[in-house]
Amino acid sequence: TANAKAAIFAIQKLFEDQYEPKPIFISGTIVDKSGRTLSGQTGEAFVVSVSHADPLCIGLNCALGAAEMRPFIEVIGKCTTSYIICYPNAGLPNTFGDYDETPEITAKHLKDFALDGLVNIVGGCCGTTPAHIREIAESVKGCKPRVLPSCVFN
Repeated sequence: TANAKAAIFAIQKLFEDQYEPKPIFISGTIVDKSGRTLSGQTGEAFVVSVSHADPLCIGLNCALGAAEMRPFIEVIGKCTTSYIICYPNAGLPNTFGDYDETPEITAKHLKDFALDGLVNIVGGCCGTTPAHIREIAESVKGCKPRVLPSCVFN
């Protein structure tokens, strides 16, 4: 989270000094099934700690496969009025550090996220291949994106 906040500070400084402001995407990593970031924050705390930047999108990438990431995407979506991004790994790494989840399995999980109204942008991280990305894109093509809540305090 400290790195994300430093990056936010730096980009906001650039927007003030040199560049026209652009939308910001913020992605965090939940490191294991405990639901914590590397700095020990919960997903909710991560969202709260970076929300001052008013990101266009916020979400998660890496460390977990889609199945393991789902509960944390659900929680993050309840904490923000931003669009939700989700870029899971191709499952959890096996004992050799490889990823065994097929494109079809990853795509099915992300399609379920989309059908349940959890996400706006999906993709892949570690272990995903061009075949994974093609399958994901095809699977969510007809899905409606998450509807942004007007407020998170309902």
